[in-house]
Amino acid sequence: MDFVKMEGLGNDFVVIEGPHTPTWNEVAEWCDRRRGVGADGLLVVTPLDRSTVSMDYWNADGSPAEMCGNGLRCAARYAAAHGMVDGSAFTVATAVGPRQVEVGERTVRAQLGPVTVTGNTVDLAGYRLDPMSVGNPHAVAFVDDCYAVPVAAAGALVEGDPAFPLRTNVEFATVTSPDRIELRVWERGAGETLACGSGAAATVAAAFRRGLTGPKVTVVLPGGLLDVEIIDDEAWIEGPAVEVFSGTR
Repeated sequence: MDFVKMEGLGNDFVVIEGPHTPTWNEVAEWCDRRRGVGADGLLVVTPLDRSTVSMDYWNADGSPAEMCGNGLRCAARYAAAHGMVDGSAFTVATAVGPRQVEVGERTVRAQLGPVTVTGNTVDLAGYRLDPMSVGNPHAVAFVDDCYAVPVAAAGALVEGDPAFPLRTNVEFATVTSPDRIELRVWERGAGETLACGSGAAATVAAAFRRGLTGPKVTVVLPGGLLDVEIIDDEAWIEGPAVEVFSGTR
């Protein structure tokens, strides 16, 4: 099967053209960094008409996910580059509804949709966490120094806690100014990643709600910078999405 390896701020994906529904084991084999192509997840992009494609996403461990922000931006770049759509602005159908995307020369801007608070603040693994949803679940902790957090240990504990029956992505954020946040993310089903688009959106929405930032924030992730904007309680993200190589497996 032909594939393309893509990355958005180091959040990397195997991308294939659909329709195709992989098995749990197939996804894990594709994403294995020693025996497969290696990735944080698998994207299947399927053309529907000349203005719409669909995106389905699976985490590296084979589990399906409702949404992936950087994956959405990579799917948009893939669809435009491979002639699936007319023009640079189009719709991506996702498991949580249609999302608008705009593919530029260097960056891709994507609508992630509503960001909602899904519960009261909880105390887990020594952190206070805001449960949020961007179509997929998140738990956001604001800390003095995100680089001092043992993300692998704390993230794994929070991800699997019974407070989150579907498991959760976990964000550790340091607000450095009203328009800048430094962030590390433990992704559900993938571990710590270099970037997480939906995690960045959830974090900015939580920070804006708390009065810690304005609605437009640059999020500093280990993989680079992602611009996030909250417009009428909906999140938009913008950053690079790059094709790394292609092949057949």
